[in-house]
Amino acid sequence: MTLSSYHTHSTYSDGKSTLEEMVLSAIEKGCAEIGFSDHAPMAFDCEWSFTKDKIESYKNEILALKEKYKDKIKIFVGIEQDYYSIPAEGYDYIIGSVHFVYKNGEYLPVDLSGKAMEDFVNKHYNGDVYSYCEDYFKLVKDVFNKTKCQIIGHFDLVTKFNETHPMIDINNPRYVKAIDDALEELLKSPAIFEINTGAISRGYRTTPYPDKPTIDKIAKSGKKFVITSDTHNKDTITFNFNEQQAYLDKKDYGYIKSLEEII
Repeated sequence: MTLSSYHTHSTYSDGKSTLEEMVLSAIEKGCAEIGFSDHAPMAFDCEWSFTKDKIESYKNEILALKEKYKDKIKIFVGIEQDYYSIPAEGYDYIIGSVHFVYKNGEYLPVDLSGKAMEDFVNKHYNGDVYSYCEDYFKLVKDVFNKTKCQIIGHFDLVTKFNETHPMIDINNPRYVKAIDDALEELLKSPAIFEINTGAISRGYRTTPYPDKPTIDKIAKSGKKFVITSDTHNKDTITFNFNEQQAYLDKKDYGYIKSLEEII
């Protein structure tokens, strides 16, 4: 079974493929559904999100594709809303994410590079990476309240570069507590968590977000997951889906097979 794809980025934000190229690739790969989730306009200048003047054209183009390909695939109009995005309205679903930590008057991008993260930690946190992680997870903890999302995006994005530029011991008590505090709040919400393979396809990680211990904690709560590729390219729409599906099946963890289960 090829799962459908809901965390997708097009040329409207920082993707490499057009909306229609993404649709055609999803059809070719056997997806029953595709949802678009380009980056919502930010509250400050950001080169990888689209701007407010593109909102209507984004929605209208997706709706036109929905009609054009209605006999081949279901298409949903979604958005990835960052904690610091402008409010999102009029979408089928929202992925709620944290890409920035605000510190000392600066928006620090969490997923820029390992070297950038090291520089931010040294400059703003006196080298204390766990204080940085604590600030990140405080925002993640509040992301449902802020965005009213249906899907929690890449829960532990702060570890994106930890395999290639190790800085965080995920067993450190402060890190574990930061995660557990965020989970305690988010597990009360109706939102589900994605298992996101995007960093694998781009060569930064060998495992998805979130890490296996966090997946186990979420599953213990009874919540289902959604497998996503966080794709920025038509060729990676279903990247690593079979492997993640096999893992969840082996563990007997639930996951959605249609977006209509949660919207």
